[in-house]
Amino acid sequence: MNLKDMYINYFVSKGHKQIPSAPVVPENDASVLFNTAGMQPLIPYLMGKEHPYGKRLVDYQKCVRTNDLDSVGDETHHTFFEMLGNWSLGDYFKEESIAFSFEFLTSVLNIPVERLAVTVYMGDDKIPRDDVSANFWKSHGISEDRIAYLGAEDNFWIAGESGPCGGDTEIFYFRSDDEIPTKFDPKDSRWVEIWNNVFMEYYKDENGEVSELPKKNVDTGMGVERTAAILEGVNDNYLSSVWVDVIRKIEQISGLKYEENKKSMRIVADHMRTAVFILADKAGVKPSNTDRGYILRRLIRRAIRHTRYLNINVNSNWEEVLALLIIDKYSKYYSELSENKNVILDELKKEKEKFNRTLEKGLRVFEKETNGLSEISGELAFKLYDTFGFPIELTQEEASNKGLNVDIKGFEEKFKAHQELSRTASKGMFKGGLAGDSKKETRYHTATHLLNAALKIVIGPSSHQMGSNINDERMRFDFTCDHKLTEEEKQRAEDLVNEWIQAGLDVTVEEMSKEEAVKLGAEAMFIERYPDIVTVYSVGNVSKEICMGPHVKNSKEIGKFKIVKEEASSAGVRRIKAIIED
Repeated sequence: MNLKDMYINYFVSKGHKQIPSAPVVPENDASVLFNTAGMQPLIPYLMGKEHPYGKRLVDYQKCVRTNDLDSVGDETHHTFFEMLGNWSLGDYFKEESIAFSFEFLTSVLNIPVERLAVTVYMGDDKIPRDDVSANFWKSHGISEDRIAYLGAEDNFWIAGESGPCGGDTEIFYFRSDDEIPTKFDPKDSRWVEIWNNVFMEYYKDENGEVSELPKKNVDTGMGVERTAAILEGVNDNYLSSVWVDVIRKIEQISGLKYEENKKSMRIVADHMRTAVFILADKAGVKPSNTDRGYILRRLIRRAIRHTRYLNINVNSNWEEVLALLIIDKYSKYYSELSENKNVILDELKKEKEKFNRTLEKGLRVFEKETNGLSEISGELAFKLYDTFGFPIELTQEEASNKGLNVDIKGFEEKFKAHQELSRTASKGMFKGGLAGDSKKETRYHTATHLLNAALKIVIGPSSHQMGSNINDERMRFDFTCDHKLTEEEKQRAEDLVNEWIQAGLDVTVEEMSKEEAVKLGAEAMFIERYPDIVTVYSVGNVSKEICMGPHVKNSKEIGKFKIVKEEASSAGVRRIKAIIED
């Protein structure tokens, strides 16, 4: 029986009602491009709204995350994934939730208890350590040595700065043939998280005060892809039953073996599955140069690019063959795939043909522009990328064929934000974000520019903005960084921003061509999104960014800047939450 069916059947037998998977494009939440977690569509009900299906719910949810797109190609990362979830909305709490999870894992999936370990919340000065959950785990045979107590960064959940919140308990599986250690070390990569139970038992107000909730909720999540690989005893997700038929089909089409072409085959398989699901969604997303359409276009074109590396005839119907396999594989669970089959196939074919023409044109330009050169400059590599959609990997490949080097560092200086955003602030489209124009939001907006500049000093020039979300109460800022900031780094960043605020720096604005702005070193999160003529805001000599505003006229208008939290956002991306004090 399929893992999804086993999960649904088990929780239905425990009094849960199955709810349908929400669309991949959120229906009532414009703050994100796609549903990124199983609980996301249920946030209103976790906040107190009555659910029409009752208090016990279960589902499998389609999710899309593209913030770590560049990691796809390894054994575990995917842009589309399915999340299994069950919820209690003011019904059962920790004891029953832990009992359900333990029974499903050990009795239904037959996972040996000796391969399991858990983390629980260690508490802080306002919320006690979660000994309740720890004791329930012990009662089910999890020893004290297999329980780790971790802080808020790992084992605490809250939606925003205030609201319902609570600690969570995460379940880990020992994914290795090595001897299982007696003592659980959550930093040991052989232990992989397979399930997370969040216990919302507190309310944190805007002043940071915490009180107990009269109605307590449970929110759980377990990833299908990772769990399937564990159950089937493979360390490569793409060799599990979730993926292996798609991989074998790519082998058949290409005439190549997976073992020698893992990265490209994984990227083609993953991106095609994600593109099929986005195209099937009733929101009607089509490949384009903005927002969701841009993400879809990038996924399809990246898949096409890797078919070249696999020696697949790009003009063949390879995309139709793979799409039909994916549609047939998932239609039992998601009827929109078969209902929109023709749309999916038509759009994939159109985008393939369009990109193939772009590639051919780009190749001709490449030949013309590189004749007689000893090296391809960062400026030329960026021009090929920005004007002709010529990926930097393809420039490197073609350069290698001609015995030329590519100035990658120069390219990266021209194009600062090559990673995809999970959250965006595109002009006026998304709430929060950068679309507001209140006086307080305007101050926060300029503060993000100063924080971006400060992080480049504290962390280094490799730090780039990956997104931000602003409202009247706070700002949230995502940035590339490979480590948790130390207290000294956070303080240094905060001090720099406040120094620049107190310096009374004038904020100036200029309109210029996008090419000129890039030459001047203006920062931009997503250069392709901007028109040919852009607006560049400068804060003294500290910051220069392509932006759509609004901004203060002088940095002194901002107020006192204070970092209140720094945490992980996604792989290689950290998040700072900050406030402005009048």
